[in-house]
Amino acid sequence: MTRFSANLGFLWTELSLPDAIRAAAKAGFDAVECHWPFDTPAADVREALEKNNLPMLGLNTRRGNVAAGDNGLAALSGREHEARAAIDEAIAYADAISARNVHVMAGVADGETARQTFLENLHYASALAADYGIGILIEPLNAHDAPGYFLRTTDQARQIILTVGKPNLKLMFDCYHVQVTEGDLSHKLEKHLDIIGHIQFASVPDRGPPDAGEVNYTHIFKVIDDLGYQRPLGAEYKPAASTRKSLGWLNARSRNPFICWGT
Repeated sequence: MTRFSANLGFLWTELSLPDAIRAAAKAGFDAVECHWPFDTPAADVREALEKNNLPMLGLNTRRGNVAAGDNGLAALSGREHEARAAIDEAIAYADAISARNVHVMAGVADGETARQTFLENLHYASALAADYGIGILIEPLNAHDAPGYFLRTTDQARQIILTVGKPNLKLMFDCYHVQVTEGDLSHKLEKHLDIIGHIQFASVPDRGPPDAGEVNYTHIFKVIDDLGYQRPLGAEYKPAASTRKSLGWLNARSRNPFICWGT
C-alpha cells in the first residue's frame, strides 16, 4: 500500500512543529517533512519524532531575504557565502534530527553564470551531506508560483544532477509543479525514476488535497507503485480550511486503497 508523508510546511501550520508531528502521527501518516524548522530547537523536534516513531524525510535551506524577493540562494552569483552558510545550517539541523534529505533551494536567477554557481554550491552541499549520510535534493518549481526561479524543468534538473555526479544528489519530483510546467506525469516519473529522491503531490491547479482537480492521483499512485518506488509520498498541499477537514482523501485511502479520485 502507498505510504504518505505530511508536509508540515503546509499542514497543521497553526501548531508548533513538535505538536504538528504529533498530529500527523495521530492522523495516520507514515512520515513527516517540513520547510524551514530552524526556529524550533532541534532537540524538541527529535523528541517528537522519536516518541511518535516518525521519520523526518527532509527540510529546506533558507530562502534568504524573502521581503526582497529571495527564494533560495544557491544559484545566486556573488552570494556564495550566504548560500553555503544556509547549506551548513540545514545539514547540521538535519543531522541533529536524523532527517534524510536537505532540499537546496536555487533562487531567482538565470543564465550560465547562475548555472555554474548552482553546480559549485551543489558540489559543496553533496560532499558535506555525504559525511552525515544525508541526501541533497533539487526541485523544479513552476513559473506561476515561483516566477524567475532558476530550476524549472525535470530535464534541466537531470542535466544538473548528472553534471555534478554525486550519488546523494537527487531530484525532488513534485507532481504539482511538474504537471503545471510539463504535464505527462506518468512518463516523466518513469523517465526520471533513477534520479528521484522524493515525490510530492497536490491537486492541480489549486494546490489543494489530491481528491479533486485535473490529476487522477489514484492512477499516479499506482504508476509510482508499479515503478517500484516504495518510499512515502509527500502530501505538500494547502488545505482550504483546517488540515483535519482536508484529510478525507487519506481516510478514504486507508479504507479502500483502490478508491478513485480526480477528473
